Amino acid sequence: MLLPGAPETLEASLKIVLVHNTYQQPGGEDVVFEQECRMLEHAGHQVVTYCRSNWEVESYRGIRLISLAKRTVWASDTEQEFLRLLRREKPDVVHVHNTFVMISPSIYSACSQAKVPVVQTLHNYRLLCPAATFFRDGKVCEECVNGSLWQGVRHACYRKSYSASAVVALMLAAHRLRDTWRREISCFVALSEFARNKFVEGGLPKEKIFVKPNFVFPDPGARTENGDNALFVGRLSPQKRVNTILDAWKRLTVPIPIVIIGGGSDDREHLVAQAARDGLATVHFKGQLPREQTLAAIKKARFLIFASEWYENFPVTLVEAFACSTPVICSRIGVMEEIVADGRTGLFFTPGDPDDLARKVDWAWTHPDEIQAMGREGRKEYEAKYTAEKNYPVLMEIYKQAIEHS
Repeated sequence: MLLPGAPETLEASLKIVLVHNTYQQPGGEDVVFEQECRMLEHAGHQVVTYCRSNWEVESYRGIRLISLAKRTVWASDTEQEFLRLLRREKPDVVHVHNTFVMISPSIYSACSQAKVPVVQTLHNYRLLCPAATFFRDGKVCEECVNGSLWQGVRHACYRKSYSASAVVALMLAAHRLRDTWRREISCFVALSEFARNKFVEGGLPKEKIFVKPNFVFPDPGARTENGDNALFVGRLSPQKRVNTILDAWKRLTVPIPIVIIGGGSDDREHLVAQAARDGLATVHFKGQLPREQTLAAIKKARFLIFASEWYENFPVTLVEAFACSTPVICSRIGVMEEIVADGRTGLFFTPGDPDDLARKVDWAWTHPDEIQAMGREGRKEYEAKYTAEKNYPVLMEIYKQAIEHS
């Protein structure tokens, strides 16, 4: 069945090339790429995918690392391969999700040569920050926006490596000098007004940036029970601040079970050790789970906790919780203030403050009727803003703008 607003016949459909470079650790970008692909196919469009993986980096050792650094800036093989694909498929539009590392920005040159318009989703802050996070030494950092990209090199912001940070900074500097983002990208997709404002501040052309939030497809359906535990879902990396959750758990007035779902080796051992050292027997680490199991866990939770202290771009987990009618307790920072309505679809706590988080968790656990009502409001928010049916016409309008103004 076609989505509402979709073309009624295949002849009216678009041919779209979706481009994505996956990371070694799965994340929200991969989920969004897969969901948009499925949404477009369900709507009757012809979708061609071009994907690479950063697992390919493992084959670069010794002297080959020099060639990896070069391809981060410009991958000639990708440019030629993708140009052949464009000339063969003759798409109406190319939609790029991520090019880092293996694809590289050379792909935009191929699109320019083939005269195909490009839409670029801004999943993270890579175009402004070598680390892509605006986060350093445990706090928000915008030095590369307000100053020079070489601040990211000085602080070894990417993978805590001076050389790797220098390569990323060189890539960004080279394409700023070349004016790649302005000349060869027709439209940008920011995931929130907060993110759009950051990219405009960083120098991207305001008139080319459109806001389209993430969405959840297919609809997982609302939960039917109130849930018997708290839940965290996300990568176990420093900026996600799972340690703040553990610190809050020491301060609770009643024992509350919490399930922690997420992969990544950045902080896992430290967090598991912290929970053991503090005797937090109600904390259960489940590791990375398939998406279906994660959604099932969200439905079983009384509420989801999101403790990030960095400028999240648009966490898919939040709208997945809304879709499952599970309310959110999150830090009051950045896009979270745009997504969550305090006291209606969830609760805010002061970023980095375990005492405030503990107070909000205690209240939520001891007020099941109120928290269930917030879950119902979250479900209404999902139905109003974050379904495929609501997202699809927004994406079509962006494609239309890219095609008409290319």
